[in-house]
Amino acid sequence: MNDQDRLPWLRRLNDLITGHLGQDKSLILACSALKRSYREILREGIADDVRFVYLKGDYDIIHRRMKSRADHYMDAEMLSGQFDSLEEPADALVINVDQPVKRIVNEIISRLG
Repeated sequence: MNDQDRLPWLRRLNDLITGHLGQDKSLILACSALKRSYREILREGIADDVRFVYLKGDYDIIHRRMKSRADHYMDAEMLSGQFDSLEEPADALVINVDQPVKRIVNEIISRLG
């Protein structure tokens, strides 16, 4: 899969976000928008209303968590390619994933208001 293959998916996600905002509804969308260009497509036309949360972690902790998951489409061995493609966002709320999930969620809620 390449960037061109991802374009329809990213546009559908932008449509989904735009639709919710157009109805004055909030939306939390989780996806691996690894590149700046992907995030630009996601917020196209609605930039002021979209906030990104970057769940930051090092390779080892994410690899360990992935290996512990059952029945997930993404094999842990695909992780190195994800790290190779990652362009860390400069405009995101950064949350360290080296903590329990409940604490991560609470921190996101607290910091986003």
